[in-house]
Amino acid sequence: MKRFYLLTALFLTLGLLVACAPAAPSAPAATAAPAAPTAVQPAAPPPQVITIGYTVSQTGKYNVESIRQTNGLKLWMKQVNEAGGIKLSDGTILTFADKSYDDESNTDRVQELYTRLAAQDSAQFLISPYSSGLTSAASVIAEQYGKVMITTGAASDSNYTQGYTGVYQAYTPASKYLTGAVDLLKSDAPAVKKLAIVHENDKFSTSVVDAVKLYAEAQGYEIVLFEGYDSGTTDFAPFINKIQQSAPDAILGGGHFQDGSTFARQLAEKKVAAAYVALLVAPPEPTFAELGDAAVGIIGPSQWEPQAKFTAAAAKGAGLTWAGLTGEEYVATYKAAYGEEPSYHAAGGYVAGLILGEAIKAADSTDSVKVKAALDKMDLLTFYGRIKFEPGAAAHGLQIGHDMVYVQWQRDAAGSLVKEVIWPKEGRTANPITR
Repeated sequence: MKRFYLLTALFLTLGLLVACAPAAPSAPAATAAPAAPTAVQPAAPPPQVITIGYTVSQTGKYNVESIRQTNGLKLWMKQVNEAGGIKLSDGTILTFADKSYDDESNTDRVQELYTRLAAQDSAQFLISPYSSGLTSAASVIAEQYGKVMITTGAASDSNYTQGYTGVYQAYTPASKYLTGAVDLLKSDAPAVKKLAIVHENDKFSTSVVDAVKLYAEAQGYEIVLFEGYDSGTTDFAPFINKIQQSAPDAILGGGHFQDGSTFARQLAEKKVAAAYVALLVAPPEPTFAELGDAAVGIIGPSQWEPQAKFTAAAAKGAGLTWAGLTGEEYVATYKAAYGEEPSYHAAGGYVAGLILGEAIKAADSTDSVKVKAALDKMDLLTFYGRIKFEPGAAAHGLQIGHDMVYVQWQRDAAGSLVKEVIWPKEGRTANPITR
C-alpha cells in the first residue's frame, strides 16, 4: 500500500514538471507583405458646357432658308459633342448647347430676343439670324454685350462698317454677290448688251443690286430698267410688263426664296424673252426644282455647292490651314441627319459653328478678347471654301476670303432637272444655256 502512494506521488511530480516546462520555440510564422496603397485617380472634371445663342425664323418669310441654316449649325454641335468636345491645353473639355427662339422674321423681335440671349440666358457666343436686315438688328445687341457673333445668311457689306469689334461674316459680301454673273455674261454671252435689274426692296437685295449696277456699267452694259418691289410681293405683272417694254438681253435681281420663286414662275408664264435670268437666293435651293420648266435656265449665286471640291491637299498647296470635313463627308452626314440635300444655307450654318470652334481652339480659351484675336488672324480652307476676315477698323469682320459660285438649272439626258455649276470656269460642271 505504501508503495502505491509513493508511485502516485512520483507520477504527480513528473506531470507538474512537464506542465511547467517552457514550450519549445515554434517556427516563426510567415510575415504577410504589407498591402500596396491603392492609387486614387482624381475624377475627370465634367465638361464645361458653352451656350450658343441665336434666333431662327420658324415662321415668316425667311422660314425656308433660316431653318436650313439652323440645321447646319445643330449638325456641327452634334458632331463636336459626340467626338468628345474641344479640349483646351489646361485639360478643360468644352461641349456645346444651344438656346434659340423664333424671331418670326421680325426685326423688332430680333432685338428683344438677342437681348434675352445675352443678358438672361448668358449665351457665351452668338450666331446671327438669317438675312442681313435681321442680322443688323442682332449685331447692335452683340456689340452692346461684348459677345462674339458669327454672322451667316447675312451678306450686306454695311453691317461691317459700323465699328463693331466682335461681329464676323461667313458669307461672301453682297457687293460681290452678282458681279460674277456679269463676268459670266462677258465671257460666255458677248452678244448681251442690255440688262434689266428688278429686285426686292430690302437691305440685302438693295446692297447687291447697287453694287452690280455700278459694276455692270463699268463693264459697258446698258441698264435699261432698275426698279425695286416691296417685300411680300406676289404679283409681278407690273414689273414684267416693264421688263418686256425695255427688251433686255438679261435680267438680274430678285430677293429671297419666296419672292424669287414666284418671280421666276411668272416670268415663264409670261414667256419673257430675255436669254439669261440670274436671281438671288432662290435658285440654289434644292426645292427650286419644284417649279419644273420655269426653273430651267435660271441662274443663281451660291455661297457653296456640293460639287465644290475644296481639299486638304489644296489647302496645303495654298499655304492655308485645313479645317473640318470634306465636302463629300459633309453632304453624306447632312443627308443622313435630315434626309435631304444640303443647300448653301445649311452649309453656312455648319461653317458658322466650325469658324467659332476653330477660333476657340486657336485662342485656347473661351475668353472673348482672345477669341476675337484668333478670328482676326484666321485664314482657313474648309469644304465651304476659304475663310478670312478683314481685320481693319473700317470694315472689321467683313469676309474677304470666300468667293461665290454660280449655278443654273438644266435638264440632263434623261430629262430630269439638275443643278449645274457654270461659273467660275475652273469649277464648271456644264456650259451655261439660254432660256
